[in-house]
Amino acid sequence: MPFLFKERYIMSMIQVTLPDNSIRELADGATVADLAASIGAGLAKAALAGQVNGLLVDLSTPLADGDNVAIITEKSPEALEIIRHSTSHLMAQAVKELFPAAKVTIGPAVENGFYYDFDVAAPFTPEDLEKIEKRMAELAAAGQPLTRKVMSAAEAIAFFEQMGEPYKKELIEGIGAETVSIYTQGEFADLCRGPHVPNTNKLKAFKLLSIAGAYWRGDEKNRMLQRIYGTAFVDKKELEAYLHRLEEAKRRDHRKLGRELDLFSFNDEVGAGFAIWHPKGAMLRTLLEDFERKEHLKRDYDIVVGPQILKTELWQRSGHYDNYRENMYFTEVDEQSFGVKPMNCLSHMMIYKSQLRSYRDLPQRYFELGTVHRHERAGVLHGLLRVRCFTQDDAHILCTPEQLDAEIKGVLKFVSDVMGIFGFEYEMELSTRPEKSIGSDEDWERATGALLGALKDTGRDFEINEGDGAFYGPKIDIKLRDCLDRRWQCATIQCDFTLPERFDLTYVASDGEKKRPVMVHRVILGSIERFIGVLIEHFAGNFPLWLAPVQAVVLTVTDNQIPYAQEVYKQLRSAGIRVQEDLRNEKLNFKIREAQLQKIPYMLVIGDKEVEQGTVTPRFRDGKNLHAMKPDAFIAFVEAETKAYK
Repeated sequence: MPFLFKERYIMSMIQVTLPDNSIRELADGATVADLAASIGAGLAKAALAGQVNGLLVDLSTPLADGDNVAIITEKSPEALEIIRHSTSHLMAQAVKELFPAAKVTIGPAVENGFYYDFDVAAPFTPEDLEKIEKRMAELAAAGQPLTRKVMSAAEAIAFFEQMGEPYKKELIEGIGAETVSIYTQGEFADLCRGPHVPNTNKLKAFKLLSIAGAYWRGDEKNRMLQRIYGTAFVDKKELEAYLHRLEEAKRRDHRKLGRELDLFSFNDEVGAGFAIWHPKGAMLRTLLEDFERKEHLKRDYDIVVGPQILKTELWQRSGHYDNYRENMYFTEVDEQSFGVKPMNCLSHMMIYKSQLRSYRDLPQRYFELGTVHRHERAGVLHGLLRVRCFTQDDAHILCTPEQLDAEIKGVLKFVSDVMGIFGFEYEMELSTRPEKSIGSDEDWERATGALLGALKDTGRDFEINEGDGAFYGPKIDIKLRDCLDRRWQCATIQCDFTLPERFDLTYVASDGEKKRPVMVHRVILGSIERFIGVLIEHFAGNFPLWLAPVQAVVLTVTDNQIPYAQEVYKQLRSAGIRVQEDLRNEKLNFKIREAQLQKIPYMLVIGDKEVEQGTVTPRFRDGKNLHAMKPDAFIAFVEAETKAYK
């Protein structure tokens, strides 16, 4: 016993600081797992990883004297990404066991789950996914520990070459580090930075979702791989809730509803990424665009229109040719090169330059519903959400530096007002200077400071998105949240000191000197196509009355009511109600069902009683019946409800 006492007495100790600033003393060489165990058995069981001096690490990581340490459990915000990344390894292990010839590449955690890319001789099938998921469940239940080992790059290359994994060799060479870490679970090993859960039994709730093709490193010149998408959550309840949202998203898919509601179509004969708007879809666009014009005019914007193509020399001067031309289309007219516009800013600067401007003329606010073309790669095209031809609610504000703060805040208020009308909550982030950019450091600092100051003054939370600004200036990105809690990039505000310099834009200041204006590029809804796609999914096609392409349909019970129904139809049409008539010799329930499937807000049922009394009986699309009323009363009802929305 004295010897044991002496051993404990002379043992070297370290001290670490916990998140509550308390100090914990541990034996030298203790790991994050040891720290968790010293705090309590419950925490040791719940621990997934650690955070040491701000860095996420495995539980097996040794601690040093003076470290700041937090234990990551399922309740920690960092847990989900660790669980998902670990589940991607679990999936790769299952694939290698079931398909030994498969070559593994990369398998990151992503926003809503994870994926892993495999090089296989034949594409995976839905039946393969079932087998893989079943094997994953077996491996998770087996409780295999995940162990980390650090190797030199040369050792790791030799290790993976022996395993027949050429993609790992390429990845290691691309990293260019002297050492790399490898994680092993059972017979499976993978190159990974980590951290990971300590044991596969921590992976309790996962689901494989889909299969897609993906080029190695995203390059079309490389080999096509098979990508398996999956998701994982802390527990099965969260997983089931997410899968329910996925099913709801499928039901609301704007491509599906676009066909069913006869709003728009895409046609291979026309070309990928080019939407064709049908009558009801065109009406929806018109209503949205008319709303936009009205809202801009209320805020002292001037409506302008620019050409679709401009000389390539202008795109060279603006910097688009050097920094954006891979996204542009070019053509030639009379042996002169032209660029098809991907943005509207150049024409707006030409309008500004068309005459001498005084400080008294500023700000100048130019608004255009400008149709632009961008060369998007085929693999990213997605219905209306990613197209090659779209219309932006684009505006450019040219103002003095002293006016800049008020103009930015005015746009932020504009965004808030419009999102409120559509019922969207939203988040904001400030995107800073990217590697590929133009302009001086001083101009970028002034622009970033202006946006940052306006954001802080709003009092709203925002994130910093490093390096994702436009090539000519920083920007505020506004991401709206739909009813399924998905984020959609729509509005943006960009602050630009550079293009006014390149195009020699000036104004005469109060002292008589010529000075340089600042330009604010901004959109409120963004791409009209994209916003309509979001609206379709958000409302599941059940548009509010003011935005519905068809607001009402007149339905007859028998042919006897046709003359009166036609009179009602004309009366409503003359009053500006967007109305259709269904006078077919079909059962009333059949007609009602068809109108409901078309998501028409009101069905006006006309039978013998309505003819006799000169009324209509409105029925809402959810099945609720209103009392019989005169057509004039229904017109007033619609007008009042429409005003309430706006």
